[in-house]
Amino acid sequence: MGKSYTTKCKTLKKDLSSAFSQLGWNNHRSILIEIMSIITKATYNHTDVEIISSENIYKGFVQVEKVEFRHRLFNQKDYTPVISRELIGRKEAAGALLYDDQQQKFALIEQFRVGALNDQDSPWQLEIIAGVLDGDESPETCIIRECQEESGCVINDPQHLFTFYPSAGACNEIFHLYSAETQLPEQGGIFGVEGEGENIQLHIIEYTAVESLLKSTRLRNAPVIMALQWLYQHIKGRSNVLGVRHDES
Repeated sequence: MGKSYTTKCKTLKKDLSSAFSQLGWNNHRSILIEIMSIITKATYNHTDVEIISSENIYKGFVQVEKVEFRHRLFNQKDYTPVISRELIGRKEAAGALLYDDQQQKFALIEQFRVGALNDQDSPWQLEIIAGVLDGDESPETCIIRECQEESGCVINDPQHLFTFYPSAGACNEIFHLYSAETQLPEQGGIFGVEGEGENIQLHIIEYTAVESLLKSTRLRNAPVIMALQWLYQHIKGRSNVLGVRHDES
């Protein structure tokens, strides 16, 4: 993944440099350097943050740590004044969108989420299958286990899409997003590990519903929106499904 990304960045830099040259913008080389710099790496790194103190103030389903720190300011050698923040600690998590090209269907789950307790529509959210990593297991192993628990589906080769921070403003959770082609059941059902308080409804949905679902307000969390945007691109060339021409960009 890393090598592929680096190769793409180098290719992009070469293409931009060629375009600038053809346009006679050789004096804009500094712009190109700045663009490529922020694409390939952040402006600062860990050495530009000074931790003044940290204190664990709560440990339950999540952990909360009070952190005092200061960090470098952009375009300056100075640091910020001391900042105090509560950092929510959560285990890494992984999720997968299950889809079936043969049946032209995909799977979503529905379950109660306390984080959506005050949602104006409903705290029962439509999601992809997901769960936290158990111990030192890999994201792929986690996904294979969770798919079995939450849908009864067996997957063997989940494809990595993205790894990201869902809410970096206050939480250190890292989420690994995957897609997985599998043979879906003809209809959904009720799943979940009873001892973990899970009560999960599996929904099997036609490919033709993807576009309208993305345009609706029913989806309220980032992983499912990102996953369905990926699925829309995956099936975009299927004229018999979405009515989109194969040559449409």
